[in-house]
Amino acid sequence: IFLFLIISTIIISCQSEKVSSQETPNLVEKIVEKIEEIPEEKAPEIKYSIIKKADWLAQKDSLEAGKHLDILAAINRTDLGHLNRLDSIILPDRFDLSLDEYMPFPKSVEELKDIKKIIIFSNTVQAFGAYENGELVLQGQSNMGKKSTPTPAKLYFCNWKSKRSISTVNSRWILNWNFNISNYGGIGFHEYALPGYPASHSCMRLRAEDAKFLYYWAEQWVLSSNGQQILAKGTPVIIHGEYPYGSERPWYNVVNNPNAMKYNQDSIKNILAPHIETIMQKQEERIEYLKNQEAV
Repeated sequence: IFLFLIISTIIISCQSEKVSSQETPNLVEKIVEKIEEIPEEKAPEIKYSIIKKADWLAQKDSLEAGKHLDILAAINRTDLGHLNRLDSIILPDRFDLSLDEYMPFPKSVEELKDIKKIIIFSNTVQAFGAYENGELVLQGQSNMGKKSTPTPAKLYFCNWKSKRSISTVNSRWILNWNFNISNYGGIGFHEYALPGYPASHSCMRLRAEDAKFLYYWAEQWVLSSNGQQILAKGTPVIIHGEYPYGSERPWYNVVNNPNAMKYNQDSIKNILAPHIETIMQKQEERIEYLKNQEAV
């Protein structure tokens, strides 16, 4: 009897293992099916409206929280000092999201992953995005060149920088956190007033916080000891698109289409395409130069 019980137990155990091994693939298949049924994460839905200055001021007290005002200023391409001066503003129906959800540039771009650092400024949407190996590190509003002195769309590289400089065009213009990208054209990005539309003498105006971040984050050129030769280029900067002077501000289009001002992977790829070869070449030259300097 004892021997019979032992044999029976072994047979039942083997049968259980057999059933388990047969059922496991089906279980895995069911799990995979469930995963495949999960939809891709969609961007949060935001609805926008345009309200007149009087209506906006009437609501302002309920939006005094710093985060709300920062989002409003960014959406309207202005700063807190000029927000109240606009004749009308774009107002979102929610303020519970991060600033990136309201702004044009995507958080990650596959086409930029091999580029150590790059900044893209858009004339059209009056905004910038700074990327490090394809990951967005900062984006925000910018007011660029006015109609008589537009910001030329092309590839630049960061040159020299100064915490405080005086414009060569007008000695009353104090440029804090100034980073030059066109030494002879006098073009750069820096802190300055943002009225909510292109207003500069071809430079890219920024909020103080954004200008200071880029000042320390971006890399400047390396010059020879006599200052006559560029030994290594700085961080690449692409100025893209044109602003529709005389027309309604482009970002007002989000009222009819919340994604109207959004750049996607393909649009960034198209912006990069004419310049990628030069950018990668100059990046390799900088890496090689710095490597040789370390070896000396």
